[in-house]
Amino acid sequence: MPKGYWIARVDVHDPEIYQQYVKANAVAFAKFGARFLVRAGKHVVASGNAPARNVVIEFRDYETALACHDSEEYRAAAKLRDAAAAVDLVIAEGYDGLQPG
Repeated sequence: MPKGYWIARVDVHDPEIYQQYVKANAVAFAKFGARFLVRAGKHVVASGNAPARNVVIEFRDYETALACHDSEEYRAAAKLRDAAAAVDLVIAEGYDGLQPG
């Protein structure tokens, strides 16, 4: 079964409130078994434009990724996120098919 992913592009405009969001989202992420694969580390913009932060979070499956987003715990955290940053968030199903080569 393919994993589920949150892919977020973030520009923080209020770091203080964003840190509150980070603390608050930990509750939902722990409950739903989230695992950070990318969390605002170094990056190169190879084409186009990119925000200051890029985040990829892995879940055991797509349904769990959706459930986390729709949970009461995350909805409360998202209010802080929206007050602190501009965010593009995509929830996507992973791919378990054939690979090149």
